[in-house]
Amino acid sequence: MQELLQYLFSGLTSGAVYAVIALGFTMLYNATGLINFAQGEFVMLGALSLISLWKGFELPLAVAFVGAVAAVAVVGILLERLAIGTVRKPHPIVLVIITVGASILFRGVGMMIWGKDAHSVRAFSKHPPIEVAGASLLPQSLWILAIVLLVVVWLQFFRRRTLTGKAMEACAINKKAAALLGIGTERMTMLAFAVSAAMGAVGGILIAPVTMSSYDMGTMLGLKGFCAAMLGGLGTSWGAVLGGLLLGILEALGVGFISSSIKDAIAFLLLLVILYLRPSGILGKKAVHRF
Repeated sequence: MQELLQYLFSGLTSGAVYAVIALGFTMLYNATGLINFAQGEFVMLGALSLISLWKGFELPLAVAFVGAVAAVAVVGILLERLAIGTVRKPHPIVLVIITVGASILFRGVGMMIWGKDAHSVRAFSKHPPIEVAGASLLPQSLWILAIVLLVVVWLQFFRRRTLTGKAMEACAINKKAAALLGIGTERMTMLAFAVSAAMGAVGGILIAPVTMSSYDMGTMLGLKGFCAAMLGGLGTSWGAVLGGLLLGILEALGVGFISSSIKDAIAFLLLLVILYLRPSGILGKKAVHRF
């Protein structure tokens, strides 16, 4: 029972990070219908930016957190303005290939700025681990869960209670009709990229104190975030959260009770199963369009 509880704590921690990365995929897909395979590199940029601002420049944690998120959001805007928005015939396959190329570019830039060595940073607080039924719950895990919960609540409020969020949904439903109503569709697309990049940055910031951060960390994290989004149902925020938590828990149980060598394979096995049994995901609607 103690081991099982410890694995659950570990799974919830990593699953919450996968969930916030999946939210980035979902946010952009809802607004533009695009799947951004550079999302993992936003995670990497967020983690390393926090390390530079907090550990390198010794800024307060809150300032470093906001600064890292803002910097990566700007990178997302630049990606949309310079690469996505300039395509004359925005076929979905062409746009996906552009995001793959952007992922390679960001990885190279990350290696040039931060080098090939892995970097670490201390936890957000210095409190000792909390003992629960013999299992240890790290304070950083509580930080991760609390921040992810705040992000989910904010996204729900933004989409359902603000004019900007409703305008983004209108653009996703019918871009031409939204433009006829006076909605700036280009501005909404740019905002969607900024928010999606910010979600990736938050995921990187949360995981930075838990594991080592390097220029190539984003590839696997981005793929797992995509698997979590597909698992829960691409296009639904709560599905992204459910998919991330489920993936993290199953991954931790697989590592604990079977072998650590299958850790990265579990995400893709789950993706194959869910695509075979329910292509729309656990909470997704069957009418969701995919390409």
